[in-house]
Amino acid sequence: MPKLGMEPIRRSALVEATIAELASKGSLDVTVGQIAKRAGMSTALAHHYFGGKDQIFLAAMRQILRDFGAEVRRGLAAADTPKARAVAIIEASFSPTCFSPKTVSAWMTLYAQAQTNPEMLRLLALYQRRLKSNLSHALRPLSARPEDHSETLGALIDGLYLRAALSRSQSPDAARQTAREMLDKLLEPDA
Repeated sequence: MPKLGMEPIRRSALVEATIAELASKGSLDVTVGQIAKRAGMSTALAHHYFGGKDQIFLAAMRQILRDFGAEVRRGLAAADTPKARAVAIIEASFSPTCFSPKTVSAWMTLYAQAQTNPEMLRLLALYQRRLKSNLSHALRPLSARPEDHSETLGALIDGLYLRAALSRSQSPDAARQTAREMLDKLLEPDA
């Protein structure tokens, strides 16, 4: 019988192993056995905690979203102007925890799986709504079209992730700079 308190530790290990396996394979073409082995536990134990590969992956993406949310909240807490709020969201999107190669691989897997898996589509839609809402709120005092501009910035952020996944050479600094330049262009008077 497992010790009390081991479940959260094992779940966390499986989530981390899932993200690492996705990065090494570049897709969800991994087995629960591979994930469990990387986490240092049996396949049966992984199934016990999550049920299957899709559930482990959803847990991994929820953790990535929690990490992103923490980055956003940290940045917004320090922002003292509407533009600083928009910049904080951009900065969070390309922070080291959110834009590492393994995290980018997980995001690309989510996008691919969302085409056929309703739970993954729901999680992706939730992220997109929150991103748009946060950007719209930040841009409202600065723009006559905050929803349009937040949609553009959100699409650019997603596109920069795609570019990073495909090229494996996109740096967080370059991605951040591209997004900040677009923010400046969107906020120009005739934009």
